[in-house]
Amino acid sequence: MIMQTDNKRLVKTILLLEALLLIPFLGMQFSSEVNWSSSDFILMGFMLLTLSILIETVLRLIKKQTSRILFIGISILLFLIIWTELAVGLFGSPFAGS
Repeated sequence: MIMQTDNKRLVKTILLLEALLLIPFLGMQFSSEVNWSSSDFILMGFMLLTLSILIETVLRLIKKQTSRILFIGISILLFLIIWTELAVGLFGSPFAGS
């Protein structure tokens, strides 16, 4: 029964990711300020999917609550740093095309 609940959570997470990707898509329909290419959608989808699978893995494998919070917090922080670097080149690395 636990696996079925976990699988439902994973399906809900993937549906949420698709909904998150709809935000910039809809923004492109109403504003010229949002200008994503198909590769932007693919990269962000990959990043969000990777983050969600990592969080799901932490929730399934780590039982201690403080360790879960720590690993999930670090994962989200790394995601935000990579996202910021790709979006605006905050650190000026070649990774962002600077």
